Amino acid sequence: MADDTPNKEERILNVMRSILIDVIKDTTTEPGLKHPLSDGTIDNIRHGLDLITARQKELADAQGQSWDLRPSYPPEPQQQTKDGVVVSISSVKKKKPGKDDNKKED
Repeated sequence: MADDTPNKEERILNVMRSILIDVIKDTTTEPGLKHPLSDGTIDNIRHGLDLITARQKELADAQGQSWDLRPSYPPEPQQQTKDGVVVSISSVKKKKPGKDDNKKED
């Protein structure tokens, strides 16, 4: 039986990561403006986030959990009809009319 509740270390890591990300969001400035944090502080925040992420990955690996945080979407099923596969109308290219196609017969 796997215990899915995070332990104290995991909770601390999650909170610290969240705090650092909030600091980044709250202090981000427009391009060209002077950043309120010093370059050393910005580097320390980056280094801290790297360490937190590395430790979270180690803990996930030790518990046999995946660390792939990217969303995955199931492939869309093809719609079958008795005549074949339904094709999206947006995938059909429009035929450009030729010179002879626009002639009117008198």
